[in-house]
Amino acid sequence: MPILETKSITVDFSGFKAISDLYFTLKAGETRTILGPNGAGKTTSIDLITGKIKPTKGSIDFKGRDLVNLSSSEISKLGIGRKFQGPNIFDNLTVEENIEVAIVEDTGVFQTLFSRKSKESEGKVTTILKDIGLYDRRNASAEILSHGEKQWLEMGMILAQDPELIILDEPTTGMTAEETYKTGELILSIFDDKTVIIIEHDMDFVRQIATNVTVLHQGRTLAEGTLQEIEENEDVQQVYLRSS
Repeated sequence: MPILETKSITVDFSGFKAISDLYFTLKAGETRTILGPNGAGKTTSIDLITGKIKPTKGSIDFKGRDLVNLSSSEISKLGIGRKFQGPNIFDNLTVEENIEVAIVEDTGVFQTLFSRKSKESEGKVTTILKDIGLYDRRNASAEILSHGEKQWLEMGMILAQDPELIILDEPTTGMTAEETYKTGELILSIFDDKTVIIIEHDMDFVRQIATNVTVLHQGRTLAEGTLQEIEENEDVQQVYLRSS
């Protein structure tokens, strides 16, 4: 049984079908990259999964539970974590404090920062900071981090919540080539035992991380398969790869 499955999902915005009869399945432990030209429905599809928008028709099942009538916060609590294109962190807190707050998401920021930390919590924070390469900057204010470092910090915050499904929306946007490569290495290491969906358009980055790929076009699935199969697919070459 797949961990995530959409059936006949359609999103109609006043006559414009942003998503049209979309079927999508994802196995537990799988990393899936979603490609497609602008307007293909990539962001809309993950907005649906995370409850930001609702489908006109169809169902979205996560571990056998339909998500359609649930709010974004309810979906998050089921174990789905999403990273948006821009970093979503607390600039006024230190790097370490951002991870601490993410671990205790149901507690207020003030209570989290000024309450006694358990050894288990302290150990988890330390492990995550080392995994994302920011342990040496743990006492630095998050606002002084580089763009890439802020993105890595948010990935650490998502990891701290221990979701079963992680969605990364164009995680390399605005990064240098060096930061982009490091981000790929980070994803392969810290999310290696997670189920991950990655929206991306940088083909060099996709080649670094991708195993299974879905290509969307005009709100529908154009092709699915391994990266090699996708790159050799004539339809994909015609509508996407030759223009990317």
